[in-house]
Amino acid sequence: MFLTLLIVTFCVAALVSWIVARIFARPIDDILQRIIPDAINRAWVKYLNFAIYVVGISSGVRVWELERYISPQGQYAPKLELNRDRWVLEVYRTIIESLQGIAWLLLVFFVISLIAFVIARRAEVKQQKNTASA
Repeated sequence: MFLTLLIVTFCVAALVSWIVARIFARPIDDILQRIIPDAINRAWVKYLNFAIYVVGISSGVRVWELERYISPQGQYAPKLELNRDRWVLEVYRTIIESLQGIAWLLLVFFVISLIAFVIARRAEVKQQKNTASA
């Protein structure tokens, strides 16, 4: 039963990561094309998609939490039983934790992108002023 739960949480986390990666594919691509106009931006898009999957799956599949079902928590504590209610709870936790991990990743990405965009924009304005005055 534990192995099935582990596989199900992995698949759910992977599905959530795939959905989020599809939703944010266009914005990420547009941002990276604006900040990095060279061909290297394709590599960064691929890396960020990979990071979405890694963070989503590692956040969603909480192995240290799932260990409660195979080993007792204390000296006198019984193992937790995997019933229908716990399955629903674990799948729900997987979805929420995957989304939370990916949200933090994307927040950091967008903040850094915003800073890079402001720096690039200032450089463009400064270059236009130098070109206009020359």
